[in-house]
Amino acid sequence: MISYISQIFRVRYTETDQMGFAHHSHYLNYFEMARIEWLNSIGFSYAKLERSGIIMPVVFAEVNFKSPSFFDDSLRIKLTIDKIPTASIKIDYVIINESEKEIANGSTTLAFLNRETNRPIKCPQAMLEIIESL
Repeated sequence: MISYISQIFRVRYTETDQMGFAHHSHYLNYFEMARIEWLNSIGFSYAKLERSGIIMPVVFAEVNFKSPSFFDDSLRIKLTIDKIPTASIKIDYVIINESEKEIANGSTTLAFLNRETNRPIKCPQAMLEIIESL
């Protein structure tokens, strides 16, 4: 199992709704932020992957809300991957606040596609080698 804890980030005022909660629509953005941060931390560039003609669209996403977060709350995301990727990769997330209280959890599944054909392909070998070494 692979695990990673994101850098601390703060809920921005613009991300809150009329009730003062971090709006639900931002949680998938938080997941993406943690995912890209994790890829960078293992030395894998998503931008470079795209330039090579491989894209990773989200094909499934779920978010379960446990407790609200508010403007200026400090949050972190625990990211885990339980299976070696094949033609897709499933990533689980748990968002926690500075008191270690669970705010939300969820997952995303991303497919590996050839940009020109939009057809599924296997996980790039370079990524597999890095993941298998963790």
